[in-house]
Amino acid sequence: MKILRAGTLIDGTGAPPVRDAAVVIHNGRIETVTTAGASAGPPADHEVIDASRLTVLPGLIDCHDHLAFHGYELVRRWGLDEPQSTRHLRTARVAGQILTSGYTAVRDAGGLDAGFRLAVHEGLIPGPRLVLSLGIISPIGGIGDRVSPSGHASPFLQDPSLPPSVAQGIEGVRTTVRAMVRAGADVIKCATTGGASSRAGHGPKDAAFNADEMRALVDEAHALGRRVMCHAVGGPGLRRAIEAGVDSIEHGCYLDEDPELIPMMVERGIFFVPTLTVYEYHRESTAPHVRERARALRTHHLESVRHALAAGVKVVAGTDAGGHGHPNNALELEHLVAAGMSPMQALQAATSLAAECLALEAEIGTIEKGKWADLVVVDGDPLRDVRILQDSARIKQVWKAGVTVTRHDA
Repeated sequence: MKILRAGTLIDGTGAPPVRDAAVVIHNGRIETVTTAGASAGPPADHEVIDASRLTVLPGLIDCHDHLAFHGYELVRRWGLDEPQSTRHLRTARVAGQILTSGYTAVRDAGGLDAGFRLAVHEGLIPGPRLVLSLGIISPIGGIGDRVSPSGHASPFLQDPSLPPSVAQGIEGVRTTVRAMVRAGADVIKCATTGGASSRAGHGPKDAAFNADEMRALVDEAHALGRRVMCHAVGGPGLRRAIEAGVDSIEHGCYLDEDPELIPMMVERGIFFVPTLTVYEYHRESTAPHVRERARALRTHHLESVRHALAAGVKVVAGTDAGGHGHPNNALELEHLVAAGMSPMQALQAATSLAAECLALEAEIGTIEKGKWADLVVVDGDPLRDVRILQDSARIKQVWKAGVTVTRHDA
């Protein structure tokens, strides 16, 4: 057994921090959490890790990332700029960096195949727990339709580990969902609108999929035991996704424009993943139409987050990293605080609530008996300044399943 002695413990539940706590770990899981254990001498066979000057919190979770994306340029999106082996190694390095930054779980929103999950599980590469969607299901012309500005599709053979994601009609979407599940998808990703970075002519309020197609997609995913995460920015496509019963709305920038949508999300338990970080980059895009869209939606996006929080929607953290590079994932927490969350709410958005969004709340997300010992040990108090979680020098230890994957003792 191991005993981690914490100067301050933030358990992820939203409860106040606890001083001088002890976390007992056995076989990778949390055996008990106590404050009394810190004063008693540990059994001789217990390894004691002293973090009595530091803060311990649950491993962080990003609910929307793209680990295998490394830029928006066509040559990068189509994998023309380097050999696939180099690209995979680049992705593996990103996975390792994310883990050492304190993120012990990531839901990948498209582009990462199931081989990476297996590689992490087998210890071939270091990385966070991975919840995979594989691809973004959309109709012809949607964001999952990979076509160049000239109208040409990628000339390369489709990778069977990432099934084609363009689907038309009720039977088409059902078949595509089944193909994603067969290839190893843990969650189904779809899109009912364009986005800020979509091609000119398919913007944030332009709809994709009709109501019947969306109902069929959600029904098929749920029948196969998979949740549905939906890229939906605004307009009729946003309403269509919520009415169809998706499990999380990704982006949701224009939720504030329709007063019925947020109450519907509360009633149906739909999570909101605003991905504030990506729009910071879009507002500085070299593409005029992307820059204009991102700037136009900013006020609506912030209002949507505030209204959602006030109404009781479960707002969780996701960066939508990948196309704009891979900044520190904790940057999203800074943006959530700027949007109106308290630091404690921001931490919950990346721990307990994020675990619920991923349907992993029984396993991770809080420091409680029986859960995996996924932990972050940080120098400082993130409740005073959540930005310290972006500072690699402050991340002293990262634990995954009771094993220290990063350790820089103070």
